[in-house]
Amino acid sequence: MCAIAGLLFKNGKRNLNMTTGQALTAMLDATLHRGPDSAGWALYHEPMGDLLHMRFFISDNGSREEEIRSIRERLAAQSVDIQKEQTLGCTYQVVAAYGGSVLELTRALEGVTKLVSIGTSLDIIKDVGQPMGLSQKYDIAKFDGNHGIAHIRLATESGVHADTSHPFWACGFPDVATVHNGQITNYWIMRRRLERKGMHFQTENDTELIAVYLAYQMSRSISLEESLASSLEDLDGTFSYLVATQNAIGYAKDKLAAKPMVKYEDEDLIAISSEEVGLNRLFPGKALETSEPAPLTYGLWTRN
Repeated sequence: MCAIAGLLFKNGKRNLNMTTGQALTAMLDATLHRGPDSAGWALYHEPMGDLLHMRFFISDNGSREEEIRSIRERLAAQSVDIQKEQTLGCTYQVVAAYGGSVLELTRALEGVTKLVSIGTSLDIIKDVGQPMGLSQKYDIAKFDGNHGIAHIRLATESGVHADTSHPFWACGFPDVATVHNGQITNYWIMRRRLERKGMHFQTENDTELIAVYLAYQMSRSISLEESLASSLEDLDGTFSYLVATQNAIGYAKDKLAAKPMVKYEDEDLIAISSEEVGLNRLFPGKALETSEPAPLTYGLWTRN
């Protein structure tokens, strides 16, 4: 089991007594029984002109300063101008000016650094541990952007490591991230098909495949909504997933609907959780009119 969470404020209005980061963390904490091994958030900040958010994994030992120095040198070689930098937990984050192709930059960094994400808005934070503790460690509560998605994981097919945690970024494509509960059973077929089309992968996790698939579709001028629809035909397995981009979040649910998903929507927000208890954390003591998406459906919400 795993649990997913998503939140988007449609028009910038807040009707919660908590920040966006606190809300996503509360939804994860409410469903902790579904995935106590690791947690992660894909957080979407307002764009800062031409600046990019970049986050890298670094070792939690005495070699981290050497790794950070190597990352700085590699970025400088690609004409990346670091404006801000911060080390938190097992990650090194920079905000930097860069005028080139993110895809080319990503490929230049492959094999030298462990990228978590790159985005004009997106910043992925994930680590081994539980959501409340990691929220404090990575200052998640300070995030109050307009949307984000999050995940807690029960490790089943790979070890408990920061880089096997969710969310996953679409390698080389800024601001596309996914979280997922389930299994994509035609993973290798789809991966080889996408690799032949020039797409790159950083892991062997099937959630990354969803992100790369959607990014590939959108790179062909196919809308995100159309890409969600086609994923229901192209991806096999049992899955409920969320995707986020710079201005939207969406979901897709397979034909068997074995993986739960519940949503709450009003005029100001859309919130999605694996279980209703996650949504109840947002509005304590309030009776919510929630619904569960039907099998073989998808949905998309965009910021106004």
